[in-house]
Amino acid sequence: MNDTVISPPALEALVRETLEDIKAQDTVFIDVRGRTPVTDLVVVTTGTSRRHVQAIARILVETAKGEGVSPVGVEGEQGSDWVLVDLGDVVVHVMTAESREFYRLERLWQMDEPCASNSSR
Repeated sequence: MNDTVISPPALEALVRETLEDIKAQDTVFIDVRGRTPVTDLVVVTTGTSRRHVQAIARILVETAKGEGVSPVGVEGEQGSDWVLVDLGDVVVHVMTAESREFYRLERLWQMDEPCASNSSR
């Protein structure tokens, strides 16, 4: 096992490039430093289908491993509308459009903004 450690900015860049290359859609990067001790960055992105969601997650894991980053965990891989890839400093949520609309994860991190019942987001 390769124990190479890359910096959080390098990991963020790796995730950005990988998601762009695999055609993930509507990707949002949320800086959560100081809000949670679990991670520095939460990423929410959309796949066009369950198959695309699974492919995005699989390729992200393979790419990270290729750079010496072993995922802390991967949840929801089999036939899911939502796969979570925990890379330590970066946690990536890959979702179908329907799941993303239903769970609205981005709103969970909008602590500085007042909650509105009718949001256009």
